[in-house]
Amino acid sequence: MAGGWGAKAQGGGMLLALLGWISSCVTTFVPLWKNLNLDLNEMEVWNMGLWQVCITQEEGVVECQAHGSFLALPPELRISRLLMCLSNGLGLLGCLLAALGLEGWRTCEDKPGRKRRLLLGGGATLGLAGITTLVPVSWVAYNTVLDFWDETVPDIVPRWEFGEATFLGWFAGAFLAAGGLLLACSARAPSTDTPPAPAGRQGPAAPGLPRGHHLHPKNADLVI
Repeated sequence: MAGGWGAKAQGGGMLLALLGWISSCVTTFVPLWKNLNLDLNEMEVWNMGLWQVCITQEEGVVECQAHGSFLALPPELRISRLLMCLSNGLGLLGCLLAALGLEGWRTCEDKPGRKRRLLLGGGATLGLAGITTLVPVSWVAYNTVLDFWDETVPDIVPRWEFGEATFLGWFAGAFLAAGGLLLACSARAPSTDTPPAPAGRQGPAAPGLPRGHHLHPKNADLVI
């Protein structure tokens, strides 16, 4: 029963981890972290990401331009770049470690202790990848809220709002953390229980004596 639960937990954990890692990679590179609608020109929508800014026109034409300089970016975008790239690497490493520790793989099948350590290491790495995804996304979202409600900025100035990548990043971080937790919890210690001893068998009867016959001391003297 425990083995069946462990296999299901491992399968569910790997599925969540893969979904989280793919979503984290998409979040890193799509220019949809912030959206801006211009009141003066409603036919244009500005989208900002970690690497570039794109302008989408009503005709469906999209023009993108990369950020000029890394040092010219706001601090939250600079650090978010590094953390998201780190998250992608940690997510890939965690998936590989956890995959080697799954019960269905023959890798290290004769060493259950090593498979358990691989699962624990993969789960911990995936949890760290989830944290490094949630931190930059939440930081950018927090600054977006502060700028939106900044009373020192005139009302006629357009305000940046949440983009689709912000919500995708939150889901990605949650999936990575949940997948890592499931994989770490499914790592069972190697079983140390010894199988029950088989029922005792009656030894063969002494040669020359019929089954069930016992030699009595009185008759022992008669046997020469």
